[in-house]
Amino acid sequence: MDFTFTEEQQAAAEAARGVFAGVAPDAVPSPALTRGAVADDFDRALWARLASADLLSLLLDEEFGGAGLDAIALCLVLREASKVLARVPLLESSAAASALQAYGGPELKSSLLARAGRGEIVLTVAANGRTGHDPAELAVTARQNDTAGAAGATGTGDEHGAGGPGEPGAGEWVLDGVQTVVPWAYDADFVVVPARTGDDRSVLAVVARGHEGVVLAEQISTTGERLGELRLESARIADRDVITADGAWEWLHALLTTGTCAQALGLGERVLAMTGEYAGKREQFGHPIATFQAVAVQAADRYIDLRAMEVTLWQAAWRIASGAPGALPASGDVAVAKIWASEGVRRVVQTAQHLHGGFGADVDYPLHRYHAWAKHLELSLGPASAHEEALGDLLAAHPLG
Repeated sequence: MDFTFTEEQQAAAEAARGVFAGVAPDAVPSPALTRGAVADDFDRALWARLASADLLSLLLDEEFGGAGLDAIALCLVLREASKVLARVPLLESSAAASALQAYGGPELKSSLLARAGRGEIVLTVAANGRTGHDPAELAVTARQNDTAGAAGATGTGDEHGAGGPGEPGAGEWVLDGVQTVVPWAYDADFVVVPARTGDDRSVLAVVARGHEGVVLAEQISTTGERLGELRLESARIADRDVITADGAWEWLHALLTTGTCAQALGLGERVLAMTGEYAGKREQFGHPIATFQAVAVQAADRYIDLRAMEVTLWQAAWRIASGAPGALPASGDVAVAKIWASEGVRRVVQTAQHLHGGFGADVDYPLHRYHAWAKHLELSLGPASAHEEALGDLLAAHPLG
């Protein structure tokens, strides 16, 4: 079998390295020294450069101005982004656009996808549920109202300058519930919200920021980034802006989780490189500490963690991209990848802090920022224990051998 990346995938990674080459991980105040968010917005200048390099439209088809690539290409780009702690909603916006393309209706796709690929609008996803531990689709209820709402009841995207979804149609959905820690909630133009219907189906609603019945409350991540608690209070969403196709949320969740694994891998690789550079220069008893057996063994263990994170990531991304069958559903490969990503990135940054000694806690040195981002990625979309439980359920339902 050929496990090499295609020319198109390698070109995407090369373009990403060029865009991220000048990005400084300490371009915003340290979260350790900041009371509140480290910045009011994401890096718009970097976002524009990503758009110019066609990296925001990787997964979109040619009719929407995209390259028609797959989850593997996106993960290659995300891997490079996390090495410099790029403050952009690349994963969320790309994954949301890809889900809309795969499962959305013609009106929804024509109004959003090309503009999302050009970076003119930003999408995000409410994927963490009410507490961050319960399934996101259970945190919001959706009931269908076949009678069209009164004029202006649903609001429109034009009310907040983005245009697109939200115009009244032949029917509407009413959403109630709370989604916590929504990334880039204050910066995105639209939030894709999973919800559960009365007949136990999952739907995806595309909700405009500022929509009537939507309330945001500020939350701050360990990274210092501003997140949002999204509260839906009888929010009326036009029928055309709700995706009811079977499997849409599950596919989107799998892509988000796999993308998070790619971010954890890139971050871990950069941290281990920083540790190697430091250990090669830091001398103790007249010798670089990298020559000490105890240091070398710890670094080697973390290298093994990274290789395990890498192989499980590409297995999951390949299952999503190809749709190939396996002994378990693709969600099993995604769970394995997230288990390794969560545990592995935590071990990598902990070892790095240990081997750096007090220097690792210096706020003028970027390692503490990587540690904060690693903790966020470890817990995003579920810690290792949650995915171990999900994997156990899958193994019970699909006995191997």
